[in-house]
Amino acid sequence: MELVEESPYRFRIDRHDPMRVPGLVFASRSLLPDTRADRSLEQVANVATLPGIVGASYAMPDVHWGYGFPIGGVAATDVEAGGVVSPGGVGFDISCGVRLLTADLHRDELRPRLDAVMDALSAATPRGMGRGAVWHLTGRDELDAVLRGGSRYAVERGFGVERDLHRCEDYGAVHDADPAQVSERAIERGARQVGSLGSGNHFLEVQAVEQVYDEPVAEAFGLRAGQVCVMIHCGSRGLGHQICTDYVRAMEKVMGRHGIHVPDRQLACAPVGSHEGRAYLGAMAAAANYARANRQLLAHAAGQIFERETGRRLDLVYDISHNLAKIEDHAVDGGTRRLCVHRKGATRALPPGHPDLPDELRAAGQPVLIPGSMGTGSYVLTGVAGAPAFASTCHGAGRVQSRKQAVAAGHGADPRAQLEAQDIAVRGASRRGLAEEMPAAYKDVSAVVEAAEGAGLCRKVARLVPLGVVKG
Repeated sequence: MELVEESPYRFRIDRHDPMRVPGLVFASRSLLPDTRADRSLEQVANVATLPGIVGASYAMPDVHWGYGFPIGGVAATDVEAGGVVSPGGVGFDISCGVRLLTADLHRDELRPRLDAVMDALSAATPRGMGRGAVWHLTGRDELDAVLRGGSRYAVERGFGVERDLHRCEDYGAVHDADPAQVSERAIERGARQVGSLGSGNHFLEVQAVEQVYDEPVAEAFGLRAGQVCVMIHCGSRGLGHQICTDYVRAMEKVMGRHGIHVPDRQLACAPVGSHEGRAYLGAMAAAANYARANRQLLAHAAGQIFERETGRRLDLVYDISHNLAKIEDHAVDGGTRRLCVHRKGATRALPPGHPDLPDELRAAGQPVLIPGSMGTGSYVLTGVAGAPAFASTCHGAGRVQSRKQAVAAGHGADPRAQLEAQDIAVRGASRRGLAEEMPAAYKDVSAVVEAAEGAGLCRKVARLVPLGVVKG
């Protein structure tokens, strides 16, 4: 795949048939995928063939191979011009995202209580591949209420406070969710997992603010040097996975009817305005609300533990997703168009002054939460005015090794001991689970953030470091 370097952090894949737009990759040279082992740049070019796509097919600095779309891929289609929605452009873990909370507590104050806090968090956080949840729902009606109401419904039921919703994307729930479009198999998979962490790269971390880059914005977000934070990274569990599976199959069957041809069946799609497109968006929104409720429940449980063990409460900084397709208005070619913006492994990054931000954050911009790999730092960023890629940025460090490769590379090593040698308290479900997520399996998150900032996608606010981690 030939790349043209436009600037130190911007590379172009020129348009060629059947591409409708060029590809743009925001990365440093050192972060570009190794094309011998990772075909994600091919996927960037494939995404550029989608009907109705506008601007470009974009890739963030953490880009790597995914299903259909690369992880770290962004693409927007024009709804009024036959633009499509593709489940592969959202991914299997719909609305997987990050929630950051702060405590009025310095890291030195926490140190004597850290083991007790981590033990309690480990006991209170259901995780792993199977069932188990904070909230045991009473039946289908209550699950439907979660799918429609997300964090809002969880707060109504006593899991959190009204202020939490002001610090959530979409005020805690996507409004056009349609549980009727969710299959019974998806319902079955999700019914007993509301309020659980899952496995893979999902985690609950106790962190501390190591460095502040922008004092006024950090203050607006409620962050200060040395402060204790809690970061939660999880999504829609088996429910979201099943919805993606169902709709890839459904759209693959009807593409011919809509005159759509794509170079990869994993890019199965349908026009946004079609029956299939509307059904998927309704089901996707339901899964998004499930994911928001999931993080709300885990945060509430963590807050109770902090109050009991430290006497301090947890306050929400923000909750943001990185696997969604959202209908948004954007300026394109001198006019405003209604677009379906796919962000797969990419985070929305609204600039200062954006009307969708709550009053107390509008002047600072949207908090953007970027988790690093296990044992490394994480970042808080903010959106910037005039950014490319429809106000989107990276979502994490980005894998460079598969889970199998990571385990093989670390053969004979003790991942728990390695983390504890860094003074990080570890509460992991399995040795293999820890080995799969060690830093060697990922890009350098600091380099990813530097490239995102250098490309004009966002701006650094603070860097956080782990004190303790709960893993699936």
